Amino acid sequence: MNNRVSKLRARMAEHELDAFLVGCVAEDIFRIIGANRRYISGFTGSTGWVLVTENQQFICVDFRYFEQAEKECPGFTMYPTVGGIDRWLPTLIGESSLAGKRIGFESGDMSVTSLNTIQKAIGEMPESDRPKMLTAPNLISDLRAIKEPREIETLQQAVDCGDAAMAHVAERLEPGWTEKQVAWEIEKHAREHGAEFMSFPTIVAAGPHGAMPHAQPTDYAIQAGEPVVIDMGVIVDGYCSDLTRTIVCGGGPGSDKFRQVYDIVLTAQRTAEELLRTSMGGEECHMLAHNVIAEAGYGENFGHGLGHGVGLQVHEAPSLARTSKSVMEDGMIVTVEPGIYLTGEFGVRIEDQCVFENGKLRIMSRAAK
Repeated sequence: MNNRVSKLRARMAEHELDAFLVGCVAEDIFRIIGANRRYISGFTGSTGWVLVTENQQFICVDFRYFEQAEKECPGFTMYPTVGGIDRWLPTLIGESSLAGKRIGFESGDMSVTSLNTIQKAIGEMPESDRPKMLTAPNLISDLRAIKEPREIETLQQAVDCGDAAMAHVAERLEPGWTEKQVAWEIEKHAREHGAEFMSFPTIVAAGPHGAMPHAQPTDYAIQAGEPVVIDMGVIVDGYCSDLTRTIVCGGGPGSDKFRQVYDIVLTAQRTAEELLRTSMGGEECHMLAHNVIAEAGYGENFGHGLGHGVGLQVHEAPSLARTSKSVMEDGMIVTVEPGIYLTGEFGVRIEDQCVFENGKLRIMSRAAK
């Protein structure tokens, strides 16, 4: 963690910040939304704050988390808190010599309520002691986009666990299973084989439901020969996987139209995976797959981005999409997930999790297509 703190301090200096405050927009019960706090400190509790200055780093928690923070945050100074942040932050500002200084934060880590509370508390301090609270660029989120070797290893474990859960269900899916039953079988297998949680609620969308990219599983009984879109992911040691496969219930080939659309999506995915390179922009990455689908006449049926980063959160930087300003770099882990969605008929999406290494893409997902 000390190396990460050092990198953060270097970025703070670039932006003329004397300190950086890291919180969470809500209580992080599922250990997902507090990713920046966890990344920089190692703390996995649901509530707490981190303050990094030029030469100190504090983990600020109440009595419920003292022992946990001491174990998880070596190198951090424990700062016991009582009550809301308005009660203890002004004191910490004084004790850490931040009177009149510039304190940055990422907007994604701060709720409007928390910011208003902090500003009110600062406003009650003597004018000469008041620091400036400044919305900063995504200093920590951008650091997280480039994975360390240990992170890549953990992410591969998550990918392998997700692959196994997908294979387990694909081999057993029978006509009459409901979408909810499929989702539960996936989660049950994943949790019994090393997953802490699911990365997100599993998507199982059969037949016409597959035309909704983020469909929720229902009690619908899947019919023989129907395409089924399954999008799932697991969390291992805090890191997420993300995988989508489109299969046919009963193991048959599906309709002629389904096979045609599936081949288009698979061709688009393989084209992107073969041609993606570091230094490419997110929009350029997206268009590699989009052009294949558009040339086949289905451009209007591929309405989402090609992919996104994956790490402590299942959706994080970089973005591979039409409007993306991201630039690909070695160490980034991304999804490649083109799709075609035909309202009232079916959908097809195929998704791999991949890592940029030596300038190109290495596919981490091994689940059968």
